[in-house]
Amino acid sequence: MNTPTIQSLIQLRRYLHQYPEISGEESKTAQKIHELFQELDVDKFYTGLGKTGLAYVFEGSEPGPTSLFRCELDGLPIQENNPDISHSSKISGTSHVCGHDGHMAIITGLGTLLSEQKPSKGRVVLLFQPAEETGEGAEAVIADPRFTEIHPDYAFALHNLPGYEMHQIVLKEGAFAAASVGISIHLKGWNSHSAHPEAGKSPAKAMSALVLGLEKLPESIEEFSLVTVIHAKLGEIAFGTTPGEAVVMATLRGFTNEVRDLLVERARGLAEALAAQHSLGLEITLTESFAATHNDPEATAIGRKAADDLTMNTFEAKQPFRWSEDFGLFSTHTKTLLFGLGSGLQQPQLHEPSFDFPDEIIETGVSMFKKIIDLIHE
Repeated sequence: MNTPTIQSLIQLRRYLHQYPEISGEESKTAQKIHELFQELDVDKFYTGLGKTGLAYVFEGSEPGPTSLFRCELDGLPIQENNPDISHSSKISGTSHVCGHDGHMAIITGLGTLLSEQKPSKGRVVLLFQPAEETGEGAEAVIADPRFTEIHPDYAFALHNLPGYEMHQIVLKEGAFAAASVGISIHLKGWNSHSAHPEAGKSPAKAMSALVLGLEKLPESIEEFSLVTVIHAKLGEIAFGTTPGEAVVMATLRGFTNEVRDLLVERARGLAEALAAQHSLGLEITLTESFAATHNDPEATAIGRKAADDLTMNTFEAKQPFRWSEDFGLFSTHTKTLLFGLGSGLQQPQLHEPSFDFPDEIIETGVSMFKKIIDLIHE
């Protein structure tokens, strides 16, 4: 890409970094992106897709497959702490410390190239997806009736990966990122005076056993699984009163949707048994559910060839990543490839308050996606 185009993408990335919006509230971000795409030669577009999402369609002159390239609109409810940059977040308590600002810049750059040179055959769809961080955006986009008009034969996405050499392409066929879900378990007894605890029904013992029991659940599952207790609360701060309620929250992970669901089943069984043992009421809720991301062999082969043709430095991952990506839901609907783009060995980890997407890898991401398009649509 020419220098003026790269500089404009860097400026866009830094602008988006200053004005992040949390999941489901990305209206201003979407408006900014749409203003840019209105200047491009787009054949069809969709706004408000899955609430705030955007999709831009570039048509080829001959029939052919449809490929989709996705990025994310949302930021995180994390206070940025990075005094070394001039483009830090202007929105208190919200930041782009996952790199979605950079991913949007990459897809915008791809749109600029497609505007100048349409695919020879088929269609290319550029999707700006909302609410990735909460695991709700992909489902909302796919459930939107208009998505049937652009249902792709292939879907591609990338995620920057700290801890890998800058510009390195990280590939893995099959399971790439974990399935996960958040579980909240509420135990309900009743209060009494702390001088007469026998008159109440404290969930303290059940809560303690629940925390320990949840973290031991993976021991009974042969495949990789992980339970991380992220929050626990017992009663209120009142020294004259025994606790009447407790809540335990945990994240359940597995490399397949089946393992994630098995963890949910066993966590539910553990909670029900403890509630019954201690004569407590019970309420269980699930939230932020992410499907496993599964890279299709054909789509992976296309990505691998693209990297080879560009003489990229590639790394073949041996194990799936433990984190989850909302892109995983597309894996259940079409042939997908999610690959990693190294963002530096010394780069702070994703979601750390000092993370800032490196502008140097914007062009690398655009080049990879453009080469994939050439392989599919030329």
